Amino acid sequence: MSKIFTPTNQIRLTNVAVVRIKKGGKRFEIACYRNKVISWRSNIEKDIDEVLQTHSVFTNVSKGQVAKKEDLIKAFGTDDQTEICKEILSKGELQVSDKERQSALDSMFKDVATTVADKCVNPQSKRPYSVSLIEKAMKDIHFSVKPNRNAKQQALDVIPQLKTVIPLERAQMRLKITISGKEVRKIREKLVKLLSKIESEDWDSGTLNLVCLIDPGHYREIDELIRSETKGSGILELLNLKEITEGEEILE
Repeated sequence: MSKIFTPTNQIRLTNVAVVRIKKGGKRFEIACYRNKVISWRSNIEKDIDEVLQTHSVFTNVSKGQVAKKEDLIKAFGTDDQTEICKEILSKGELQVSDKERQSALDSMFKDVATTVADKCVNPQSKRPYSVSLIEKAMKDIHFSVKPNRNAKQQALDVIPQLKTVIPLERAQMRLKITISGKEVRKIREKLVKLLSKIESEDWDSGTLNLVCLIDPGHYREIDELIRSETKGSGILELLNLKEITEGEEILE
């Protein structure tokens, strides 16, 4: 039986995700497992063997053409294939089909809408919106997702734009603050500037008990202010994450 000849500079791979980079006037590619590239870039996956189908650098993955050693040294300053693979992984462009790209964009669009729905309410009724209504509003303002940014960042970006088409505000956090000592009134003055609303204020033998609503974006600043100004004696309690009217259905 005659043997089938396979050129030694060709490697055949299947079910592969290609990451590509152009350097030194040449194109270099690596073959990865499709679901692992994003995990690697997000620092979720640490094991390079779980990401790469092979520790080889190609000029064309689909044709199985392996890059020449001299070309690697000229472009990357080394012929260490694993190190070159890591550089291509971090800086290269992930090649995906139009169908895959659209599916990823649709998924990200829904993630952004879900994040907005989770973080915001109607300011008049204090009721949350449904994800589908937020999605419709995002389409109305022609919002386009950016695949290289996470859903939370894009949600924070789109909230001010959505306010032009629907009444919307960040859901408030309800806090209880307890502080005492000689500087309590001075600390209160600083705190008030960061609060959205004081719901109750009670003074008991020089100790201030305050229940208030804040924008979630101010939580860290308030926490740090109380820690530093009271030298750790102040108490900050999170009563609930959202100031939403109880027993109300979601706005469709």
